[in-house]
Amino acid sequence: MLKNLHIKNLALIREIDIDFTEGLNILTGETGAGKSIIIDSITMALGGKTPRNLLREDAPYGLVELVFLVNDPETCEALRTIDVEPEDGGYVLIARKVMGTRSTCRINGETRTASDVRRAASLLLDIHGQSEHQKLLREEHQLALLDEYGGREIAGLKAEVAEKYRAWSDVRKRLGGEDLSEEERNRQISFLEFETQEIEEADLRPGEDIKLEKEYKKMQNARKIVVAVGRAHELTGYDSASGAGESVGLAVRELESAAAYDEDVSELLGMLTEIESLLGDFNRSAADYLDGLTFADEVFAETEERLDLINHLKSKYGRTVDDILAALLEKQTQLTELKNYEENRKKLRRELELREKELGTASGKLTEARKKYAESFARDVAAQLKDLNFARADFAVSFGETKGFTAGGRDTVSFMIATNPGESRRALNKVVSGGELSRIMLGIKTMFASEDRTGTLIFDEVDTGISGRTAQKVAEKMAVIAMNRQVLCITHLPQIAAMADTHYGITKNVTDGAAVTRIESLGPEESVDELARLLGGAEITQNTQKTATEMKEMCRQYKKNALKC
Repeated sequence: MLKNLHIKNLALIREIDIDFTEGLNILTGETGAGKSIIIDSITMALGGKTPRNLLREDAPYGLVELVFLVNDPETCEALRTIDVEPEDGGYVLIARKVMGTRSTCRINGETRTASDVRRAASLLLDIHGQSEHQKLLREEHQLALLDEYGGREIAGLKAEVAEKYRAWSDVRKRLGGEDLSEEERNRQISFLEFETQEIEEADLRPGEDIKLEKEYKKMQNARKIVVAVGRAHELTGYDSASGAGESVGLAVRELESAAAYDEDVSELLGMLTEIESLLGDFNRSAADYLDGLTFADEVFAETEERLDLINHLKSKYGRTVDDILAALLEKQTQLTELKNYEENRKKLRRELELREKELGTASGKLTEARKKYAESFARDVAAQLKDLNFARADFAVSFGETKGFTAGGRDTVSFMIATNPGESRRALNKVVSGGELSRIMLGIKTMFASEDRTGTLIFDEVDTGISGRTAQKVAEKMAVIAMNRQVLCITHLPQIAAMADTHYGITKNVTDGAAVTRIESLGPEESVDELARLLGGAEITQNTQKTATEMKEMCRQYKKNALKC
């Protein structure tokens, strides 16, 4: 659930800090007080776009921070798969800071991309606004809802269809488009034979190029190596008085003459003796290296010629010898397939027929299952709509078929509805108003409430185009959803606001010549006053106060009875 929201320097908000509670959190306020800014800020923090005018003109930056408490083990595990580890106590902090045209996103203090934040947010919070309602009009979203309703059975059948589709697509791709003519086939065979012969005759060995390049570099710089090692041998040797070996030897003999008189001198002698031994070892190794350093001109020429051949093949077939050898295997396979072209094509056609039959069978099973669930889905939606004051709504799911196979089956669906008696059912986007659409989405969301693991739901514009008894029905549905998860709702309807477990008031005041939005949690009496304002407008009378109190009590009794059911 969303525990805390902190917003700073965005639009009308200088700084607000809100602690949310479990159950139904209602936010109300005058039109223009800044209710929409809160939703815009949350959307921005969760990886959405940043409107240009959202940052306050007098502020160097804007900041939104959301603190979530995650208790569900499956959600915690899903977060870990995207490298988000809840902190001690199960807390996840998501923050976004906006500075001019730049912004940074963080999860638990670690900088992350906006896409990372969106993936994490999808597991923690679900926002239902006008855009979400509009998605309900799209047939692909309607199919997704039906599949979600079908649960594991549909998921398993979809996975089987996806697997069969991949197998069918693979064979179809291998079979390719048009058949090759005999002339084109012979031309390709001839070219592949030339390429494979060129690589085979080179008789390449894995890693050969790396070894040859090291040897070539050594031979190419042989004079420099001889001079450098020879000079080092001379400077560390015993052949001249200035040689390091001779000097260290003299120093050892000097210390030997005094070591018997002082233990500290004995320790120095031991150290210098070890240096003399190491220096002697080095001098002998350098001499051995010089004795064995011989390069024949013909070896150098052979190495250079071999490298030229390998580099020529690299320019055509790959950056390394291993790449060239891999290219050889691929070309040999292609050559074999071309030489057995007709036979392979016949095998692929037979395999394609088999894969297509398997895919058709799997798609058919998926269609049958979807149609089975569509019947109960339609009944459940109709029941929800009745509860939401669609007294005579007639709802059904209509099926169509895609032009060809897809990884998700061959079905298209369209939600059909008749909102009045005597009307024939028509597609959802041909019938419903904005207010009806928001209620249908709310009804569907209620159906999924017990299965959906998202901890927090935010409803914005759920009260569009409704009033009276319909508004009361919507409030009751939201209260039911809030029994299983945290709900945040921005509303202007008293029927919905009265159902609040926690009520927040949003106000706009002028401070230092600038409009500033504030938000605060309302106590019982303050909540009644706010309901009275929603009921009666600017003038609050004893009657509106009484009505507001009665509404609160009715809602309390409704939730009490709903918990018993």
